[in-house]
Amino acid sequence: MSQKYEKLKTLLKELFQLDQPELDFGIYRIMHARSAEVTQFLDKDLLPQVKQAFAQYRTADKAELEKELAKAIEAAQALGVDPESTQKVKDLRARLASEAVDTGALEAEVYDHLYSFFRRYYSEGDFLSKRVYKPGVYAIPYEGEEVKLHWANADQYYIKTSEYLRDYAFRLRPEDEANPMRVHFKLVDAAEGEHGNVKEQAGKERRFVLAPTDFLKEVHDGSSGELEIRFEYRPVSIADWPEERRIEEEKKEKPKPPSQDDLVGYAVERILAALKERGLQDWLQQLAQPAPTEKNKERTLLQKHLEQYVKRNTFDYFIHKDLGGFLRRELDFYIKNEVMHLDDVESETAPRVEQYLSKIKVIRRIAHKIIDFLAQLEDFQKKLWLKKKFVVETSYCIRLGVIPEEFYPEIAANDAQREEWVRLCAIDEIKGDLTTPGYSVPLTVGFLRAQPTLMVDTKNFSVAFVDRLLDVATDEVEESDGILIHGENAHALSLLSKAFSRRVEITYIDPPYNTEHDRATGKFLYKDNYDHSSWLTMISERLDRWRPLLSETGAFFMSIDDNELHRSVSLLEEKNLTLHGLLTWRRTRTGGHLSNVFNQLSDYVIVATAPDGQYLFGGQADPEESQPLSKATNQIKQLVFPPGSIEFLDCERGLVKSGTMGASSAPVQVVHDFEIVDGKNATTTTLEGPFVWTQSKLESELENGARIIIKRLHNLNPRFLRQPTTHKPLPSLADEQFVVGTNEDGSAALDALFGSSHAASYPKPVRLAERVVASKSYFVRDLWALDFFGGSGTTAHAIINLNREDGGQRKFILVEQADYFDTVLLPRLKKVTFTPEWKDGKPKRFATAEEAERSPRIMKVIRLESYEDALNNLELRRSEAQQSLLDSPQAQGADGFREQYLLRYMLDVETRGSQSLLNVSAFMDPTAYRLKVKRPGSDESREVNVDLLETFNWLIGLKVDHIAAPRTYSAAFRRDADPDLPADAPRRLLLDGRLKEDPEGPWWFRTVTGTTPDGRRTLVIWRKRPGGEAPEGIERDNLVLDEWFRKQGYSSKDSEFDLIYVNGDNNLENLKAPDDTWKVRLIEEDFFRLMFDTEGV
Repeated sequence: MSQKYEKLKTLLKELFQLDQPELDFGIYRIMHARSAEVTQFLDKDLLPQVKQAFAQYRTADKAELEKELAKAIEAAQALGVDPESTQKVKDLRARLASEAVDTGALEAEVYDHLYSFFRRYYSEGDFLSKRVYKPGVYAIPYEGEEVKLHWANADQYYIKTSEYLRDYAFRLRPEDEANPMRVHFKLVDAAEGEHGNVKEQAGKERRFVLAPTDFLKEVHDGSSGELEIRFEYRPVSIADWPEERRIEEEKKEKPKPPSQDDLVGYAVERILAALKERGLQDWLQQLAQPAPTEKNKERTLLQKHLEQYVKRNTFDYFIHKDLGGFLRRELDFYIKNEVMHLDDVESETAPRVEQYLSKIKVIRRIAHKIIDFLAQLEDFQKKLWLKKKFVVETSYCIRLGVIPEEFYPEIAANDAQREEWVRLCAIDEIKGDLTTPGYSVPLTVGFLRAQPTLMVDTKNFSVAFVDRLLDVATDEVEESDGILIHGENAHALSLLSKAFSRRVEITYIDPPYNTEHDRATGKFLYKDNYDHSSWLTMISERLDRWRPLLSETGAFFMSIDDNELHRSVSLLEEKNLTLHGLLTWRRTRTGGHLSNVFNQLSDYVIVATAPDGQYLFGGQADPEESQPLSKATNQIKQLVFPPGSIEFLDCERGLVKSGTMGASSAPVQVVHDFEIVDGKNATTTTLEGPFVWTQSKLESELENGARIIIKRLHNLNPRFLRQPTTHKPLPSLADEQFVVGTNEDGSAALDALFGSSHAASYPKPVRLAERVVASKSYFVRDLWALDFFGGSGTTAHAIINLNREDGGQRKFILVEQADYFDTVLLPRLKKVTFTPEWKDGKPKRFATAEEAERSPRIMKVIRLESYEDALNNLELRRSEAQQSLLDSPQAQGADGFREQYLLRYMLDVETRGSQSLLNVSAFMDPTAYRLKVKRPGSDESREVNVDLLETFNWLIGLKVDHIAAPRTYSAAFRRDADPDLPADAPRRLLLDGRLKEDPEGPWWFRTVTGTTPDGRRTLVIWRKRPGGEAPEGIERDNLVLDEWFRKQGYSSKDSEFDLIYVNGDNNLENLKAPDDTWKVRLIEEDFFRLMFDTEGV
């Protein structure tokens, strides 16, 4: 084989993910399952087609003609004849000049062009959308816009959602299917590492460390064996050095912990030593074999894979939105510019032109087949990325004050909940008195009654307890004050699309700024030289998924700094938003005296709204905008001010005696003594002076919301200011009139809540979020606010503060996937709900009765399947019938069925029915649909039951009214003994007696009622089908369903529901009366349709 052929084959194996056959995770695991088949196709089917395409020219092959010419010359010379005078020599020379083809050179040229074309666009695992116009110049898609915003990755998805090598496995003998000797590097439960586009903080970098004990385990599965090597992923210290080195480090003034390279070397030594000690010679021999590099001649195979495992991703991972379309367009452009040269065509003979065009056809034909396979790979990953993700866990945080007291005894007896309250709220320090019960073990019902703002987390309780609570308190539970979503924000926004279409009034986000600090600490990563385009791709896709949620009157706020400010503004304009300007605020109080560069002290909040929407920004009028209520030239009047109507800005409490006060030019007489409490007049206050208002005017203005303020008590100069009746513009500069605090204040707020133990870096000040949210919710305080870069929970904290301040009913949705969802965000909101004031991680006081009443009642917490979870739950299945069809003679050959299947359909067809791609057969038991998912708060995976009920509610956008507790039934059956039927005729199945409610019964039902976004009253029936797919089992299950349905009385309540969903084929339509209008739908059908509906993304 030629060198160019081998080079192309090596590249194709890399493109087809076949270049590392030993790897056994993610997409590598999927491709490995078909690697032999794909490799055979490359070697024996696809590339040989190039040689076959030029077979027609073998009769005119240059080498063959030259051999024939040499023989003719030799024969003429043997006869003593001048060879050039013979007709045969003349004919052969003519053919060599006009039609001889160097088929070997043609083939090599095709291979070279194919290699050049695909290498042009592929770099480090991604296809880059660089539309080549000519050398060094690229074309961009321009459709006549006035201004065009474009970037290198604009037509890709940014999917760097998790630590790519989190789950790493490889085969020592990849060719041995019986015993491939699989090695699995496994993370045991330890500190959670970076995942998604969330990275660890500087100074707290985690490292992969070999587990201190039990790090080696040999697992046998029949004849096949697996070696499990366990690691922890956590911050390291000098204690992680081997003892001898640790002693050396401790003697140093500034001891350093081991680097990742140090830890890898130490792990290799320990693993090989343990294998030798335990007599695992086969594993030792394989892992200790050399895998040298230029720099490290002594490197072993074990060290090679460990280095790959611990290596952090330093570039992004993208999926192309339409790789097939892009490469086909680019191929045509490549052929026109790099292969087809019209000047050559003009000067050549007809046979040469035919050969020339044949070369182009071969390049195009083979390239299209390669593109088909690449598009299949890319589109399959795109399908996994875009599908709506399963809800893998649902829990509720419910304020004690709204839970029916019938549940209090169980709550009081729950040790896990009590211990959480001790840890978060220090309830063990609450001392009792004559009126208030104190802390005890176990807690008392009286103690719970006295602490209505404690948050009950249903994760601490049994499924049965939660089901009963939902049954009796669905109205409270489903009217959540907050929704907290742990998952990738792009996936969360897609899941919200039905339920919250055009319902979000306020969106405030604080995304990664893409600063040097972000990049240095890994907060936002990117492919080399693509830092800004990667950031734009990440933000752009999330804005596309968010945009349908924005209401017509909604507002969008985005925190950003100078680094990406101008690109952010341009991007928002591309998303059809109206930009209103920037709010500038000072983010830090520290100066730049230690810096030798220009020091940026300010950040920005971009303010935008839907185009042509009604946007009202409001806010408290400022005292500096007030006007004097008295004027020296006015007549003296006496005004009576009701209690609480005068605000004193410099006095919180005191007694004001009657007498004359104020300036000599406009004195004010205090007619009667009055008291000041909490900065306001506590009693009716009568003042006499040259006032501009009459008593009736004062009363009218107060009724319309005017405020009376006195800046300095000794001057007693009343001033008035009217509240805005339409809107109050946001100031462009945050100063003393728009106090928002700094990042130091944001950190101080978390320090107060957690002490110094919190893990959040650079949190925004709560006051900034308060002012942003208040500006849009001043007139309408019952609305939804969304923050899909939830971070440490500042936005939700701000909304809780605002609701307590003005009695509003603002609700929040926060999305976050970092580890501090569980370590900071969720605990923060539980703490703030308990009481507003904290110091050093402990409450300073209890919430007042008003604060308690205005605190969040319910927060729903949902956790989503991740992209990596979707990958790791794939299974390839090929039936015997499918294999037989593929092996049939009719399926073979170029463009045959087998080739078309392999290039275009294999992944989609053979993964169908995988758990992450919706295995509808598993809907027979809705409580046992299982996925392997990453555990919250760690990097270890576990198998969990998916919450199909909650997932489906989100898919159809159901506004839930009631979730019933599950009920189980038992039944007996008999066949209809109809004497008129022939003996061999089928007999109708009947219940033998009544359907009985039975705690141990096999037939399980649970219902959800609510309203779809288009206003249809809906009943969702979930049931277990113990009969399975056997005909008699289906018959029994449906008979039980019919009887259960009649028992509920649904068939006689036509007006109650418009739509009824049921899992599994059923006969409910047969129960309809002639005038009934309700329709029955299969849950599985709509579940599948909506889960894979990618319209708009």
